[in-house]
Amino acid sequence: MTKKDLDTDAAIRERAGGPAAEMLDAFASVGAQRFDLTLTDGVGEKVGFRGNRTLDQLRPAISGILQEAAEQRHNVIVRPRATGVTLIQLDDLGEDMAARLRPASFLILRTSPRNFQAWVAVADGDADFARRLRKGAGADLTASGATRVSGSLNVKEKYAPAFPLVETVHTSPGLIVTRAEMEVLGIAAPPEKTNPALDRFSRRRPDGRGWPSYQRCVENAPPTRSGDRPDISRADYTFCLLAIDWGWSVEQTAARLMQESGKAQENGEAYALRTARSAAAAIERRGERQR
Repeated sequence: MTKKDLDTDAAIRERAGGPAAEMLDAFASVGAQRFDLTLTDGVGEKVGFRGNRTLDQLRPAISGILQEAAEQRHNVIVRPRATGVTLIQLDDLGEDMAARLRPASFLILRTSPRNFQAWVAVADGDADFARRLRKGAGADLTASGATRVSGSLNVKEKYAPAFPLVETVHTSPGLIVTRAEMEVLGIAAPPEKTNPALDRFSRRRPDGRGWPSYQRCVENAPPTRSGDRPDISRADYTFCLLAIDWGWSVEQTAARLMQESGKAQENGEAYALRTARSAAAAIERRGERQR
């Protein structure tokens, strides 16, 4: 192969990775400094993982990753990690809601022909406001914060054999908004009101945060066989057991585990869902014994 051929091949690969690089740059522009990259097959099983990558590490490699994933019919998914802002993923949106969110979104993707995903960076956001925004937008309440990469195929069995291409439809690099600005758009759901008379019947934590402490699950987990570190699989299972016992659904618990557990992030959403289902089955068996 001549140098000209090599240069041409490199140019083609760079064009293929252009939308992906633009997407990564958009995340970096609002404070994302690290990325976890996961490859999954058509049923959501993890087939590859590259954790804690910087933009400089991931950007030059992304075109090659996309090309290989397309050949293997794999999904390419990244989880951005930002400091100083709250990144809110609004998934499974219709076209009208995506358009309403455009002024506040630094990135909007079309993940399939009729499904859009918007990303908003909120300077003073938190988990509660993220839930309000998802609820008000009619977005997926269990979105895990990991997204398909622009320019990659959305490989799901229901789309076979014509897998749709994930596309960027809007970017506004560096756009960071405040909660007040989001409230003006009128999309965020109102704060949930609590009923003190029902609080004593709640199965959630009395401190009102609503989720078990994942860190305490790790601290109280038995050691691995080598004895040099906690058994993270047991910590993940215990977290799911507590969360489901407190009233969260299997799907919500799996999504939360993806946020909390490094092992879940490494092994993918299928692992998180299996762990949550196993915990739910144990709770059901316990209830049958008590009846």
